[in-house]
Amino acid sequence: MILDDSPALAFVRRMLDPCLLLSVLYLSIVVNGQFFSGSYLLLMILVFLVSTFVYNQMEISSSPRCWKIRQYSKDILVGWAITVAILVLIGKTTGLGAEYPPDVLILWVLLAPIALFFTRIFAVQLLGKNKGAADTRTAVIIASNDAGSRLYSRIAEHPITGIDVVGFFDDRDKNRQTADAAPHCIGTVNEVAAYVKAHRTNLIFICMPMVAQPRVVSLLEELKDTTASIYFVPDIENFGFMQARVDDFDGMPLVGICESPFAGFNGVIKRCSDIVLAAIIQLLLLPVMLVIAIGVKLSSPGPVIFAQRRYGLGGEEIIVYKFRSMTVCEDGGQIMQAKKSDPRVTKFGAFLRKTSLDELPQFFNVLQGRMSIVGPRPHAVAHNELYRGLIKGYMLRHKVKPGITGWAQVNGLRGETDSVEKMRARVEFDLDYLRHWSLLWDLQIIAQTFVEVLKRRNAY
Repeated sequence: MILDDSPALAFVRRMLDPCLLLSVLYLSIVVNGQFFSGSYLLLMILVFLVSTFVYNQMEISSSPRCWKIRQYSKDILVGWAITVAILVLIGKTTGLGAEYPPDVLILWVLLAPIALFFTRIFAVQLLGKNKGAADTRTAVIIASNDAGSRLYSRIAEHPITGIDVVGFFDDRDKNRQTADAAPHCIGTVNEVAAYVKAHRTNLIFICMPMVAQPRVVSLLEELKDTTASIYFVPDIENFGFMQARVDDFDGMPLVGICESPFAGFNGVIKRCSDIVLAAIIQLLLLPVMLVIAIGVKLSSPGPVIFAQRRYGLGGEEIIVYKFRSMTVCEDGGQIMQAKKSDPRVTKFGAFLRKTSLDELPQFFNVLQGRMSIVGPRPHAVAHNELYRGLIKGYMLRHKVKPGITGWAQVNGLRGETDSVEKMRARVEFDLDYLRHWSLLWDLQIIAQTFVEVLKRRNAY
């Protein structure tokens, strides 16, 4: 990472959080008049190991977004919630939890995230103020295109990185360059190597398009006679990337441009939250589901549960459960979506659909691992086959498990999609969710779902 070039920032990112958590724990012990015993030493060791693992996995402050207070506060809370959950699990399974007074633990759990937040903000500001000319690294951007302009803007938004972009190099005429980059163009690509050597430039960002690979190779040969650090910025944003990241396989660099947001540790977080929330909701609503089942049985002949084939994770077919709300149970090659005043919907079924209570059996799908609480809504197989050929990127929504509710649904895109435009809008919301997923966003969507259900919009 470019930010890791600063030892001070590397220390803040790797060591400050766990050390601060230990300090707050010790303070909580002293304030409550407790003797620092071997049990507390064991707890501190666990806290250090768990918090270091969690915050390093989340990579808080490994990208410039960490300097945005709102995003950083979300990361702190999520990381702290995961850390506490893991410690509680360890305490329950080993019996260690009974060793510590509740007053100490409660005070610690409340103070720790506050201390993390304010200490990090102070550290960032202090490092920023103490940066001098000696800490500044000069940089040039090759290609004044969209990718180059975005990089230039993002570097300018985060002065703490200490990067000073002195200008762009591009072979094209000024009128073909982006408006914000053209005034800063200081030469052609052929002049880069000479300029870098003459001005001892520290960083070079190559933002040339992929089609210019031969020119990039030639440029890299010319730059071998310099000491500058070189970074290639692929124009993958033009391809509608999703969860793009840099990885490696046995030392071979890979650039991921389309990946599930739940790869690696995020998948563990997502699955654990699904199991916990689904189990709690099922226990609370079990009496309600029993009453609904009786109501469905008495309202019309047919099964209580309607099972339909849908596409799940990876485009694999799954069986999704719902309380039957119609007089028919369609699951063939052609399925007619429910419309307003649809004669197939029973009176009791209309109530279930308006309140979304017909979706409750899908919490069993969540516990089975076929679905998630929040994610793109699953469509009938027949509808999938129709829209995958009409909407670009439609099948990307199947890189994650389908959800009971989703970002599209809380934005008014529930119910019938009677046009390609409506389905395209739903898909755009789904893909936006996949690009920017976070646990807090899941909780926000769940809360918004309750509001949408009360409004009873677009459900029939």
